[in-house]
Order: sequence, then C-alpha cells, then structure tokens
Amino acid sequence: MSPGRLRAPTAGQAASFDRFAIRERGVPEPALMENAGRQAALVIQHLYGSGPVVALLGSGNNGGDALVCLRALAAWGRPVTAVAVGQRPDSDPVLHGWDLPTVEFDPSEGDGGALRRLLGSAGVVVDGLLGTGIRGAPRAGYAAAIEAANRTGGGALVALDTPSGVDGTSGKVPGASIRASLTIAFGWPKLGTLLHPGRARCGRIVAVEIGFPPGETVNGEDWAELVTTGWAAERLPRRPPVTHKNAVGTLAVVAGSAMAGAAVLAARAAFRAGAGLVRVCSSRLAGDAIVQVPEAVFVDAAEADGLRDAVRASDAVAVGPGLGTGDEAVRQLEAVLAARGGRPVVVDADALTLLARGALGGISALEGTGVVVTPHPGEMSRLTGRSVAEIQADRVGTARSFAAAHGVVTLLKGAPSLVADPDGRLLVSATEHTSALAVAGMGDVLAGAAASFLAQGVDPAEACGLALDITGRAVAESGLGASLTPSDVVEGMGAALPGLAADPYPLNTDLPFPFVTFDQASPR
Repeated sequence: MSPGRLRAPTAGQAASFDRFAIRERGVPEPALMENAGRQAALVIQHLYGSGPVVALLGSGNNGGDALVCLRALAAWGRPVTAVAVGQRPDSDPVLHGWDLPTVEFDPSEGDGGALRRLLGSAGVVVDGLLGTGIRGAPRAGYAAAIEAANRTGGGALVALDTPSGVDGTSGKVPGASIRASLTIAFGWPKLGTLLHPGRARCGRIVAVEIGFPPGETVNGEDWAELVTTGWAAERLPRRPPVTHKNAVGTLAVVAGSAMAGAAVLAARAAFRAGAGLVRVCSSRLAGDAIVQVPEAVFVDAAEADGLRDAVRASDAVAVGPGLGTGDEAVRQLEAVLAARGGRPVVVDADALTLLARGALGGISALEGTGVVVTPHPGEMSRLTGRSVAEIQADRVGTARSFAAAHGVVTLLKGAPSLVADPDGRLLVSATEHTSALAVAGMGDVLAGAAASFLAQGVDPAEACGLALDITGRAVAESGLGASLTPSDVVEGMGAALPGLAADPYPLNTDLPFPFVTFDQASPR
C-alpha cells in the first residue's frame, strides 16, 4: 500500500470491500480474522507488555478478532480471560483447540462483583463487542458491558476497528460507547473514527494491514482520502536545480486593508510554503506593517490599475484575510475576480463574509475552475443559511454538497479539516487534532500556504491538503500547546517543508512493525 494512498472508508464501504475481498478476490475470511487478531496482539504486547488481558466479546466478527488476539497473547504467556457478552459458538472455530478461560457476562450484575474485580485487575481490556456494523445505540446488554469497561480505570482500554457505540460512518455516538485508550483499525481507519464526537472516544488510532487485496474502492464509491505526511510527500512540488523566482510560483495576496497583521501572516506563510515571489496588495495604512515581510512587494490596493496588474502578473491569488467588509473591500474583491482570468484563487475570511452578504451577487460570483473557499463553520453558516450546529453535525455532507453546488473546492476548517472538490473527492486532514489551533490568525497562515501551493501549480484540492499537512505538522512539532501563535506556525513551516522533501515515505510512528500504515495520537 502506498503511503500516499491511505483511505478512510465509511462503515458500509469497509463492509463492501470485505465482501469483495472474500467473494471476488478469494481472500479467505478466516485469514483476514487471523491477521487482524494477531496484528492487534502484537501492537498490544508492544505497547502494554504486562498484566492480564480481558476481552469483551460480541457475537460477530469483532468478537472473533478479539478471540484471535487473546489466543495469540495466551500463546506468548500472557494471562487472558474472555468475557462473552454476545452469543458465541460453544466450540469457537477461531480457538483452534485453545481452551481460554471464559466467563458469561450478566447484564444484571452491571459493573459490580466478580466482573468489576476481573476488569479492574486487567492490564488491558480489549473491546471486541460491536465493531463497525453498529447502527444506533447499543442494546441494553451491550450498553451495560460498555459502561462496565469504561468504569474499570487503571488499565488500557483497546478497541478493535471501531470503539463499540461509535458510528463508523458519521462519528456520532447515539448511546453508550467505549472510551478507548487505543483503537486498532483493520485495513484503514474508518471515517467515523476521525470525526467528532467519535474521535474523542478512540484515543490513539493505529491502522494495520491485514491482507486485503489491492484496490480500495468497490463499484466506483468515493472513499475519503487521508492527508498524511506520506500523502503530502508524494505531492510536494520539487524545484529544478536551475530556476528563478518567477518560475517557482508568484502570488498576489490581497489582504490586510482592515487588519494588516492578516496580510503579514498570509504572506510569510506563502514564502515558507515555497512561493518565489509574493505581492501584498493592501491599503497604504497597512504598508508600515508589511515591512515585517521585507521579501514581499507592496502594492497599493486602492489604485485599481496597480491591483489589476498585480493580479494579472501572478500565478495565483489569495483574497480576504483582514480585508474588511466595507465598500473599499467590495471594490477590491470585485477587481480581483475581474482580473484573475483563469488564475486559481483562494477566497478566505472577509471575502467570504462579503459574498455571504450578497456582494457581487453572492457566491455565484466565483465562476470558473481553480476556486478554493476556506470557511470555518461560522462562515459556512453565513454562506449556507444553516446553523453552526447543523453544519457540525454533518461536516462531510456540508463540505461535499457546497463544493458540488457551487463548483468550488471547499476547505471546511475544523477538527479535522476537510477538503471537498466538486467531483466528490474528499480529503481528511490527519495532522491537526489539537485545540492549539484555536487562535486568531491561524486561518490567515493556512490561506497563505494553500495559495502558495496553487501558485506553484498544484491541483487546488491537493494544494489545500499540502497546506493542512505542513501547517499541522508545524503545530504538532512545536510542542507549545495553548501558548502557540500563528507566527510560531510560520516559523515551524521552515523546518516542516524541508523534512517533507527529504523523506519521500515518512510514517510518523514509534511502532516497529511494517504492517502499521497509520498512527495518530489522541486529540489534545
């Protein structure tokens, strides 16, 4: 599997591919279960190498995966116990003659008595209850087992494939759900485990290869694509050894007439992302601040001819950060859209607010290909007329429907950020599950980086993905937490980009197994 092609299927897509692998490609179902259980056992043994292991078993394949995991751990000398919550065969075929200690779960006991003591003494509790097939809230018996596991404390709680109770498609949690320390995903992380509120129930997510055949879709389904560091490394533009500033991407940043700092951040990020020349088109009042970017060329945006010429002389445009929402901002936005021709453009911040208010005819003013919009949920609410709560409840559907309806690449910022293009492609950022991003100015940095990659000739959706990866890694590697500022991110990009170029197949993991394909830390 290429490190640049890791997908995130919905629960239904994953189930369809399971059937395809078994029926059309001849992969034996027991082989998939054996591989899944054994890979899970290896990860558990490496991360949590001591203490008894107790597994909660459902009646389906997830319970079978957990039994294989227990069997492997028992063979390596770990004390194990199976807790049968769902109905399993009297002589389970996955045991292959191993006689594992097994107890029946009594829902009426809840988390008291013998079960409480058993779970409380475990070094690891394995969730093999419901997997990806759940729809709606878990039934009473399963819900009681889930609550018992959550209340044990002390040991690690490891979910197999998807924490029981989390919808593997939407991330919704309609009832009781496992609150895992670690989720071991089979084949690919499921889309719902990357979306909140489900993401908060997963802990660390590690995906392991279990023997699926090549090919990652069935019947032309659109699977979400993960923007990992490996994905970004494969798509990063490379400069030829002999070149010049006008050949490696020129960008016009039309910003800062109302808030100069936004233009500074966007321009600095654009340079850090690799642009060869950046023109900052802003008001004279913002000119003093622009000296913080001595590499940039200043253009007085109040002069219509100068603004038009700057746009036409550039390979791409970013418009909106700190632009303002008055009449002068409307004139500048109109001039940009009239002059851009076929040039790609990132429309951000105040420019989106103006369009949402109906300026220039509204969102329909963004005609032609190569248009990227970068709303946060509040801006998307203004653009669509839907509440923020509605948008947050269906972020994937919102991004995809907006992109398709208006013919624009849509970067919906959030945790995680999503990129949807008009043809149905969906990118999911894998590097930004952190509250450190909740600082004014982070969007300006992201817009500048995305526009920089556009100027370097990168496909619009992939330019957004690259911007999300490089800024996300700069955040993660800073270690600054809540003290992080957008300027710190810009400086961190200076290390993140060369590192990405140096290693074509990076995988950020400390696990020593070649079958690990994805490793994402718990949200912070």
